[in-house]
Amino acid sequence: MSLIGATIITTFSGPVSDWIGRRPMLILSSVLYFCSSLIMLWSPNVYVLLLARLVDGFGIGLAVTLVPLYISETAPPEIRGLLNTLPQFSGSGGMFLSYCMVFGMSLLPSPDWRIMLGVLAIPSLFFFGLTIFYLPESPRWLVSKGRMAEAKKVLQKLRGIDDVSGEMALLVEGLAVGGDTSIEEYIIGPATDPTDDHVADGDKEQITLYGPEAGQSWIARPSKGPSMLGSVLSLASRHGSMVNPSVPLVDPIVTLFGSVHENMPQAGGSMRSTLFPNFGSMFSVTDQHTKNEQWDEENVHRDDEEYASDGAGGDYEDNVHSPLLSRQTTSAEGKDIAHHGHRGSSLSMRRPSLLGEGGEGVNSTGIGGGWQLAWKWSEREGEDGKKEGGFKRIYLHEGVPGSRRGSIVSLPGGGDAPEGGEFIHAAALVSQPALYSKDLTERHMSGPAMIHPSEAAAKGPSWKDLFEPGVRRALLVGVGIQILQQFAGINGVLYYTPQILEQAGVAVLLSNLGLSSASASILISSLTTLLMLPSIGLAMRLMDLSGRRFLLLGTIPILIASLVVLVVSNVVDLGTVPHAALSTVSVIIYFCCFVMGFGPIPNILCAEIFPTRVRGLCIAICALTFWIGDIIVTYSLPVMLNAIGLAGVFGIYAVVCLISFVFVFLKVPETKGMPLEVITEFFSVGAKQAAAKA
Repeated sequence: MSLIGATIITTFSGPVSDWIGRRPMLILSSVLYFCSSLIMLWSPNVYVLLLARLVDGFGIGLAVTLVPLYISETAPPEIRGLLNTLPQFSGSGGMFLSYCMVFGMSLLPSPDWRIMLGVLAIPSLFFFGLTIFYLPESPRWLVSKGRMAEAKKVLQKLRGIDDVSGEMALLVEGLAVGGDTSIEEYIIGPATDPTDDHVADGDKEQITLYGPEAGQSWIARPSKGPSMLGSVLSLASRHGSMVNPSVPLVDPIVTLFGSVHENMPQAGGSMRSTLFPNFGSMFSVTDQHTKNEQWDEENVHRDDEEYASDGAGGDYEDNVHSPLLSRQTTSAEGKDIAHHGHRGSSLSMRRPSLLGEGGEGVNSTGIGGGWQLAWKWSEREGEDGKKEGGFKRIYLHEGVPGSRRGSIVSLPGGGDAPEGGEFIHAAALVSQPALYSKDLTERHMSGPAMIHPSEAAAKGPSWKDLFEPGVRRALLVGVGIQILQQFAGINGVLYYTPQILEQAGVAVLLSNLGLSSASASILISSLTTLLMLPSIGLAMRLMDLSGRRFLLLGTIPILIASLVVLVVSNVVDLGTVPHAALSTVSVIIYFCCFVMGFGPIPNILCAEIFPTRVRGLCIAICALTFWIGDIIVTYSLPVMLNAIGLAGVFGIYAVVCLISFVFVFLKVPETKGMPLEVITEFFSVGAKQAAAKA
């Protein structure tokens, strides 16, 4: 009944959380847990008990679906995997305590099941208190609803810093679903004065890149020389293919993600900007900028009194001014920005402090994992022959730094960069900004047609967004890994561990203790869950260092081996004690390796790979797959144990694990340390490359 309840609530949890927020749904989960525990404690008959278990399932479904989602949306990229493994750790700790309690009850002459179920009220009260008094709303959800002031305050609280302009800009850009993303490479240097000798008049290749803070700009030129990155990013941009020639079946998305982590070791390292770690003079800081009125909800959306009153004063302007673009910049103004962006640019959000006392950049503008967010002005010729302009969003990742001083002759590809000075080679994901509106451009408006986040959010998620190539590709990964996780048998084995161990003859190992077969199997189950805790602790340590893909590919072969040993020990007559010992050790190894990889990682991945606008909807689809698979495995396991025995059941699970290994190797990318918005952009690029190959 709990599984049925979880399946039912999961159908609605994602879309409803996109509508009313993550925090209210987590509060509701804690209330459902508490109510179900009281009803179970009181149950006058089996029907009321079943109803209570159904309500309990509602709470479980909400928690399992939304906790990974909430953690992913609030955690810094470099520790997102660690924090998302915490539910696995706390869940295993809870199972250990539960088994200890039930083992103690099994020794009593007449154990009371009401206490066993009613005790759930105690942790559910802690859960309720945490959600009510401590948990803020997800900043990504707040931005998706145009509540910029609240989102900024939450980010400042979570990050412990005042300057969160870079991440605010990133969250706004995360509102995009798909897009025509291209891969480019730039040689980037400090913003120089137009009269500088290094800048030739009429240099059409020179581009001005604008950062999310006022006065933050750089000069860039497209890279033409040999690749300094040696990565698939550059190969894709020049040869149009990211397919690994040695393994042709590997998804281009896997190869693309892998190139970042293999060739750019900074990824996953720091929330701070690593694009120009020591190039303080590359940041151009302007004097006081003229105040502009873009994105001022107090002026544009006066009907929203809640936020207008909340944001009174100058700080409110900081909260709601665009981290991006002016709403009404004309084509002529945009052209002026492109030439004089580092003096009074309308891209300004507020006056920052980019230079430290030592002249180094204050590392507050990066978006995590060594990525930097920027924009450039681009023009194209319209159907009427007139030039049309607009901004392009760019996610930059540092490549190989050039000479900080003097000559660059010795560097490969160095001919692209200006002689002397400071420069860097960077790979770039280039696409339309999130708030670029096709509806507005169809009205033949000039300039970068932009809308406010609250206007974009009014449309809400759309089912047609699920068919965008990048989202569709991500759904294939998410749904596929959830199906395989369940049919690898973990939840069936968890639910029936005592019965499995009892059938394996574990009572023989503890015969000297004088325990019954049931009590002995429960005691071994509790010890098994205890051993799972250090395994999960190791996984928490490795999740953001070695990565999700590494843990999956490293632990699944051990799962297969442990299942094969279980099959052999049940097929070959080894004697009672060797059979019981091998079965027990194999089950323990199976559990410990599962919770290191295949246990937490599917939920972590599903919370990372979808765009903000459809994340709740997509996670609901993946979670629904999870619960349907869970129901099938749970209901089929007792029947299968009676029909084909332990050997047959574990043989099937071994085959599924083998299929899982192949699927992970070919389809599941490495997402450690990358901002969520960059991950979704990579899926869009990879889907485009895969379509081109097909």
